[in-house]
Amino acid sequence: MNKRMKIIDLFAGIGGIRLGFEKIGVDCVFSSEWDKHAQDMYEANFGERPFGDINRIAPKNIPDHDFLLAGFPCQPFSIAGKQLGFADTRGTLFFNIEKILEEKRPYGFLLENVSRLKTHDKGRTLQVILQKLKNLGYSIHYEVLNSLDYGIPQLRKRIYIVGFKDNIHFNFPKPDGIKITLKDILEPNDSVPESYFVSEQIREKRLVRVKPNAPYPSIWHENIGGNISALPHSCALRAGGSYNYLLVNGERRLTGREMLRLQGFPDDFIINVAYTQIRKIAGNSVTVKVIEMIAEQIKKAMEDRKPRQTYKQLQLEAFSNGTYAG
Repeated sequence: MNKRMKIIDLFAGIGGIRLGFEKIGVDCVFSSEWDKHAQDMYEANFGERPFGDINRIAPKNIPDHDFLLAGFPCQPFSIAGKQLGFADTRGTLFFNIEKILEEKRPYGFLLENVSRLKTHDKGRTLQVILQKLKNLGYSIHYEVLNSLDYGIPQLRKRIYIVGFKDNIHFNFPKPDGIKITLKDILEPNDSVPESYFVSEQIREKRLVRVKPNAPYPSIWHENIGGNISALPHSCALRAGGSYNYLLVNGERRLTGREMLRLQGFPDDFIINVAYTQIRKIAGNSVTVKVIEMIAEQIKKAMEDRKPRQTYKQLQLEAFSNGTYAG
């Protein structure tokens, strides 16, 4: 890319997607986030306060940009136009993205959502989204990636949808082999305030139900059935998880800094909200390292501008190099 890419950051949270894209050199010309506490952290770290409710700004009033970024919430679509096989996106937050893309015509976008979007309503919700994006003239690529595969000790599966105006070749990133462990993330117990430690009663209950020979350090996860797993990584941070959903070595809660580290945020990222809010914010955020790696691939695709290969071409290539599996 010969010039710095202009981006907009929608449903921005505390700016994890923007932070990942800043690694490739971008200028953010607009951001939007309705949650006040997330706005407070975004402003402290990026020096600007995001616009509030995206419904309160007309798409035409959003600045021109090259790339749209959005970690939009998953919502059910109202069923309409059944004879066409597609639902109506009006009334959902995806509709805002659709209208902005239609009005501003950026070169491309990155959308992030929970992995269950792929199977939601038997896959129909995702198909509606993909068809709407294709109808706007975009070539689409999507994949479910797990943060655990990208060196971050958090089992977090998310779907990423990338689109370009041109039908260009794009690959989602492969794991880079660099691994961050819980030892790199967890703070020593003697530096963690006493308020983070659970009661003796809760500790004993966990010890009774955990499997022997738990790894150390580990994060203990209690599932919906009450079973305890002690793992060398964290299960997915959740905005609505109970206070004791994840416990470090079965004895204390994660600190706000540890939760942000589990999402790949640097230690100089400012936390200026209460613990109750950082738990919610971290659970709603993205894994910055995964975004960085996707951004690098987007930059490469836009610089190379190679035509996208068809399935037939890929088969022929596999035949020629001896990797075709049938």
